Amino acid sequence: MEVGLYPNILKFSYNCIMNSIKHIQNAIKELDKEVEGVLMNMVLPLNEKDNLMLPMLQQKKVLAQTLEDLTYLREHPPKPNQACGISKYRDDN
Repeated sequence: MEVGLYPNILKFSYNCIMNSIKHIQNAIKELDKEVEGVLMNMVLPLNEKDNLMLPMLQQKKVLAQTLEDLTYLREHPPKPNQACGISKYRDDN
């Protein structure tokens, strides 16, 4: 690897992480609006609301974990040739 290339890779990675974080935050906001819309719909029976909301809430859980992981990587960037270390901080319980 060229000597001056590593800082450029870090900058590119940081920018990608920041863009991903913004998109994930927007997706979570949109899911929250959809869930709120289902909850406020007084015409739908409760079991249908549950069926509609379950996939949305599952998506939100995955997005929230991804957001947490990317935030960790932004704050603790891995060193060259080293694992990122996400599994060390994550509590999957």
